[in-house]
Amino acid sequence: MYTLHYSPGTASMVVHAMLLETGAPHQLQLVDFDKDQQHDSAYLELNPGGVVPTLVVDGVVMQESAAQVMLLAERHPEAGLAPAPGTPGRADWMKWSVHLSCHLGALYRTWFYSGDIGLDEHPAAVREALRGKIESTLDRIDRHLASNGPYLLGETFSSADLQLTMYIRWARNMSRPGTTWTHLNDLALRVFQRPSWKTMCEIEGLNDWRPVGA
Repeated sequence: MYTLHYSPGTASMVVHAMLLETGAPHQLQLVDFDKDQQHDSAYLELNPGGVVPTLVVDGVVMQESAAQVMLLAERHPEAGLAPAPGTPGRADWMKWSVHLSCHLGALYRTWFYSGDIGLDEHPAAVREALRGKIESTLDRIDRHLASNGPYLLGETFSSADLQLTMYIRWARNMSRPGTTWTHLNDLALRVFQRPSWKTMCEIEGLNDWRPVGA
């Protein structure tokens, strides 16, 4: 049994989609950001950083969305969300899983939460620099997909594609939305059409974004 502490549209959405992909029994525990529940003492005992998601795995508390995604893929090999250990694609899957979190995830975190670096809001120069880094990272991934797609691992769908689609969605209100890159949009469209993504969006009430062509 899994318990996912989540808030709609945050990094918890990819873990929620993963749980649906595996079909594993799970329950959802809403962390209401409007009520600042991420900073309640009870929640901080689970996640001292006051962030989501938190995943409780058979009674063991786990933080970090990328680690949760990778763990679920490993625990449920029958779902086909990662190449099997020892196969050629395994290293690429690990690379992309970590790369997306460390690069796009970290950049978005700073973009959305200026308070993390002690600012009420980003100065224009800082915001421009962050925007440029996010766009250059998306551009690099789009080029990879153009040469090696349609998924990050070529013809094979994996959990990394769920991660990437989440980050494409996060750029929906930026000056250049993620769907303006042809190959990023094509990948997002494929993921958007998966039952797990549709169900996750329905449960979380996320109806404010769709790839071009959806």
